[in-house]
Amino acid sequence: MSEQIVPDSEHRGIVARLPQLPRDLALLARFDRPIGWWLLFWPCVFGVWLAGSGPQWLLLGWLLLGSIAMRGAGCVYNDIVDADLDRQVARTALRPVASGRVSKRTAWVWLVALCLVGLVVLLQLRWEAQLVALGSLALVAAYPFMKRITWWPQAWLGMVFNWGLLVGWTELRWDNWDALAAVYAGCICWVIGYDTIYALQDREDDAMVGIRSSALAMGARVQGGIAGFYAAAVGLWGLGIWLYRPDPFALAALLPVAGHLAWQVATLDAGDPANPLARFRSNRWAGALMAAACYVVGNAGA
Repeated sequence: MSEQIVPDSEHRGIVARLPQLPRDLALLARFDRPIGWWLLFWPCVFGVWLAGSGPQWLLLGWLLLGSIAMRGAGCVYNDIVDADLDRQVARTALRPVASGRVSKRTAWVWLVALCLVGLVVLLQLRWEAQLVALGSLALVAAYPFMKRITWWPQAWLGMVFNWGLLVGWTELRWDNWDALAAVYAGCICWVIGYDTIYALQDREDDAMVGIRSSALAMGARVQGGIAGFYAAAVGLWGLGIWLYRPDPFALAALLPVAGHLAWQVATLDAGDPANPLARFRSNRWAGALMAAACYVVGNAGA
């Protein structure tokens, strides 16, 4: 059983104890790697808390469920599309569809089931937010093909993974689009940075099979490139906050997340196989720090 659990699983023991089919379905939806749904969920929190309507715990609970389900659905879809490529990359060759343990037909059924959970969440939102959420479907459908046609699939992923920012915001308000656009652009830069770190694990295999990534595009300048995108993220977040609340003290709320991103770059070691994965996973804390900043800025004086 254990040889079927991919190397970067965070819940190896729990998943390994499941019966064969439930275990493979859990792996297919990446339930063993919660970092993915954390990174999808945090932008939802950014939008909700920056909107300035208080904690909104019930709304965040629904968005968390939606993040888990739709991240899982996205991974299933990605594995269906990428099965042939996954077989050629050491880190992904054991994925259930690529290895043949789960048929594509079964994977499609599992994909529909996860989307039905997402539909339940969608119906909890007001119609404006529903329309915004549905607007992401074309981006999601196109994402698996981006690594075949551009050296910057991480930029496309940034548009997809931060869509929850727009959904959370429009659920509560319908104004300040300039500020929201700046924060969204900053989040895209954040994703390019952290997903480039993640892509460092696969540079050799990706180059051999023809998969494109920002890690390959940056080459020997990858650490400086990541630093540049993280700096752009903080700068754009600062611009968005200033457009929303022109107060120097509001900008100070970004200092913890800026410090965390600087730490990631300073301690990144592409030569250590475990280091990029650990730095990538640490972005769950970067997301938490940015969420705290959004809450402070959105709810100051409320």
